[in-house]
Amino acid sequence: MTSLKGKVVLITGAGRGIGRACALRAAEEGADLIITDIGDSINSVPYQLSTHDQLETTAERCKELGSSVLMQLADVCEMNDILALVEAAVNRFGRIDAAVNNAGIGAPAGKATHLYTSEEWEILLNVNLSGPWRLIKAVAPIMIEQQYGSIINVASTAGLLGYKHFAGYVASKHGLVGLTKSAALDYAPQNIRVNAICPGPVYDDERLDGHMTKVVADSLGLRLGDQESIDLESVALNTVVSPLDVADAMVWLASDQSQRVTGTTITVDAGYSAK
Repeated sequence: MTSLKGKVVLITGAGRGIGRACALRAAEEGADLIITDIGDSINSVPYQLSTHDQLETTAERCKELGSSVLMQLADVCEMNDILALVEAAVNRFGRIDAAVNNAGIGAPAGKATHLYTSEEWEILLNVNLSGPWRLIKAVAPIMIEQQYGSIINVASTAGLLGYKHFAGYVASKHGLVGLTKSAALDYAPQNIRVNAICPGPVYDDERLDGHMTKVVADSLGLRLGDQESIDLESVALNTVVSPLDVADAMVWLASDQSQRVTGTTITVDAGYSAK
């Protein structure tokens, strides 16, 4: 416990799922938090994104765990939103020790590469790749001044492997892994570490308002139960990943226990990518 005591952690996409799990685990480990999510819809994304109420639920649960929490809506596609978020964080806490790029979308998907519209392709890259770059651009000057920081990008096994009918998502997550490696080299002289977590199939935990397994099922025209069975059969350990498993990896990367780790990916996939 308290491996993040005294640290300030910023988490995007914290309204539900992996983002909420990361916020709760960071709070349990003693961190103060800046949490954000979009709280709105995007026209070309075919499912409901996280709401203001879901982000507020995350904030309240973290406060119950003893964390001081700054909650602010922000769209990772808007540089002004990200700059305002980081400015508010520094005004409130004076520093940012770790930044978790978790915000992302899993669809539009479910089609061959040439069938994506330009709008569909561009929103996947804008949220999943350019969004993390925007946060890095905003927090890097703070961390350079501190001469310390940990940036954690939540990628996917889709950043390591190909998935049929998910070319936009796969391209964005491969790009995020590449961004991780290059940024790690850029900021190593300032003692800023940059790493990626690559989750495999993650189940939709109702306690966390998880939604991504359903997004995948809907994209492929499958029943949720059928997609869950496919996910279970695809992993070596015969158990799909909990969002809290991903959050545990995040806590380690945000802590001083991983101070010699940078430019790498941690795969949390129950053996999916070993096959």
